[in-house]
Formats: sequence, C-alpha cells, structure tokens
Amino acid sequence: MLRRLTRFHQTKTGLFVFGLVELAVTYGFASLAIARGSLWYYLLTLIFLVGVLQNFFKLIGRLFHVSRR
Repeated sequence: MLRRLTRFHQTKTGLFVFGLVELAVTYGFASLAIARGSLWYYLLTLIFLVGVLQNFFKLIGRLFHVSRR
C-alpha cells in the first residue's frame, strides 16, 4: 500500500493532489496560529508550506521538462 502511494506521489497527478492537500493543511494551521498565537502552529504552518512549495516546484519541473532522448 505504501509503495503504491509512493509511486502515485511521483506522478504529475500525485504531485498536484499532494500539493493541494498540504495547502489545505497549511491553511488550517495558519488559521489556528493566527487565532491562538501559538508558536507550534506557526512552526507547523512553515513545515507544511515548505512541502507545498516542494510539490508544486517538482510539478512545474515535470510539466516543462523536455526529454532529450
């Protein structure tokens, strides 16, 4: 099951889906951080934001990558 999830995460669709899910989680933690003022929520927001950026940059790289074979 974990291998299938890992293979899916390496596809363009998987990167997009994981990016959107992480973006939603980031939004939730950012809302909690602002409402409650907890540094832990700010830290979790930052961690998930890095994950979102990684997924979207990998997706953009795959979309514009031209195979030279």
